[in-house]
Amino acid sequence: MLALPDFPWDRLLPYRERAAAHPGGVVDLSVGTPVDPTPEPVRAALAAAADAPGYPQTYGTPRLREAVAAWLRNTHGVSGADPDAVLPVIGTKEVVAWLPTLLGFGAGDTVVFPELAYPTYDVGARLAGANSVATDGLLTLGPVRPALVWVNSPSNPTGKVLPAEHLRKVVSWARERGAVVVSDECYLDYGWDADRAPVSVLHPDVCGGSHDGLLAVNSLSKRSNLAGYRAGFVTGDPVLVRRLLEVRKHAGMIVPAPVQAAMVAAFEDETHVAEQRERYARRRALLRAAFERHGFRIDHSEASLYLWATRGEPCWETVGHLADLGIIVGPGDFYGPAGANHVRIAFTATDERVEAGAARL
Repeated sequence: MLALPDFPWDRLLPYRERAAAHPGGVVDLSVGTPVDPTPEPVRAALAAAADAPGYPQTYGTPRLREAVAAWLRNTHGVSGADPDAVLPVIGTKEVVAWLPTLLGFGAGDTVVFPELAYPTYDVGARLAGANSVATDGLLTLGPVRPALVWVNSPSNPTGKVLPAEHLRKVVSWARERGAVVVSDECYLDYGWDADRAPVSVLHPDVCGGSHDGLLAVNSLSKRSNLAGYRAGFVTGDPVLVRRLLEVRKHAGMIVPAPVQAAMVAAFEDETHVAEQRERYARRRALLRAAFERHGFRIDHSEASLYLWATRGEPCWETVGHLADLGIIVGPGDFYGPAGANHVRIAFTATDERVEAGAARL
């Protein structure tokens, strides 16, 4: 029987119960679920495409693939973005979990991911029967030649941004060893430090203009408040994308047609993204100042929708302290042992809840 870790968020239940006792109610800064409205043009596109009696295209409509490629070119400088190498996915968590399997990796293969990382990278390796290694230093692998290397910039949970120079070294190292590099770029639109702007692994400054051996995954969950739609994509090396497409056809892993239409509307509109950035920037500034006044140190956090914070104590002590104030945060050890003294603070709550949390601090 496949051995998977316990679902980490279940461990927070007793602290949620403690927080619920606060007379002002719970301020949930833990999971990072979007709470703001789905943009009206996106909802309109979904409704207009609701009459969908036939099967959708696994490959995605030509208009959707061009919309994604144009967004990558125009917004993120990926000059070589090719609509033929774009594949829609049912939210990026499923593709993260199944990617090693879909690429044919398994027993005897090694999947590498960051020391502090989204837990599903490890789960994906386990589902494939592959070995998993958490490390930030590829040279520590010694003679091991990994099959797949995950990078995540901006990072979940830390908000750290890897500069183009660093990513370029990872790509070069992996290419020399025949490894596939997959970049999880779900927070690419949410950089807060102008001196450390997030960059895609497919940007020519990183990959030298060639997408060989590279994949990037991205999602509309955070960018456009579409978490409930399950809408994302994978793109990059056309050979790898074609391999994924063939398996997904057989497996019936298809984004519904109305959701594909909604994705087009989302990628063709930047106005709603700018509005959402302003909301998050306000919440981020308010929470950062409040937590720092309360004695926290904020590390990294130059991008994404989280603050990576510490009081220099075990993370569960911090979780308990904040639960007594009616505030729920994510324990850092959910993301690896290196997070044992940190907590992840999401600023995706409503303005009213963020203000309430800041007042309690």
